[in-house]
Amino acid sequence: MKHASHKATKVSRQQFSLAKALFSSGKGSHSIRAVRAAQSAGADAAMLGLDPAIAEKINEIAPQTRRSIRQAARAAERRSHILASASLAALVGTAAGVVAFAGNDDNTNTFVADPATTTTQIKRVSDVTTASRAEAREDLTSSTTATTGQSNEGGWGLSNSDTSLDAKLMNRNTANNPVVSALLDADGAAVPAGFNANHEIGTSGNNYPWGQCTWYAYLRRTELGLPTSGNFGNGGQWAASAAALGYWVDNTARHVGDAVVFTPGQMNADATYGHVAVVEKINADGSVEISESNVKGLGVISSRTLSAADAGQLQYVHF
Repeated sequence: MKHASHKATKVSRQQFSLAKALFSSGKGSHSIRAVRAAQSAGADAAMLGLDPAIAEKINEIAPQTRRSIRQAARAAERRSHILASASLAALVGTAAGVVAFAGNDDNTNTFVADPATTTTQIKRVSDVTTASRAEAREDLTSSTTATTGQSNEGGWGLSNSDTSLDAKLMNRNTANNPVVSALLDADGAAVPAGFNANHEIGTSGNNYPWGQCTWYAYLRRTELGLPTSGNFGNGGQWAASAAALGYWVDNTARHVGDAVVFTPGQMNADATYGHVAVVEKINADGSVEISESNVKGLGVISSRTLSAADAGQLQYVHF
């Protein structure tokens, strides 16, 4: 079998291109149109006789692949958003400038002027059958109420009754004796450092001979609620005996009920036994009024006033 002659008629390139254009598909990325567009965007643009800028624009407007189409759509959307944002910003800036510089009249400028407002107080409806607790309260701005005559002024109490106050709950110390506790609070900083208000009291009971100064001093101090030993010794020994048990003893009259101690022979006291009395009043000038027994007779209770100078020479047993 012979092959075709080398001189057989050959289809020209132009005829082949025409047939390809007529029978090839016009769709897809390999269509003739797509190929021609790709050539126009690339280096073949010059071969097709198009200006490179025009070819690039054509390729931008009409991309050849689906991916290129999506990318072109996204780029167009971004440009649209940017343009819209810029337009909105320009519009807002223009409006703000117009409001700021439109006029100097504060009364017409709603951003500058702050017109006065009127506040209307809503009152509670009181024509109901049941009143609230708030409606029944009294006005604190007045001292009395017109309807009841009650007063808002009053006092403070520590219990339901002001007459039942317990002094033990009010003191600042730990003294077991309420009288001593109240006196300690009154003395304040004068109390000796380290003083024990619950020191040993001494022998209980009035063991002193009836009618003597010691008998009366024990009786009077016990009556006033002050601690006193029944065995302090003679009148002139009371200061030393009390101090040995922890009592507060010094040369200053401080309270009603303090025991006033005269050493033997001091201010006409007995030269052997001395003397003891009880403070009844401390005057502003420093003089002291005392009560005592057996100065004017056995069992006879009497009183006298010691000058401030004499009172300062004596010793006092406090508690």
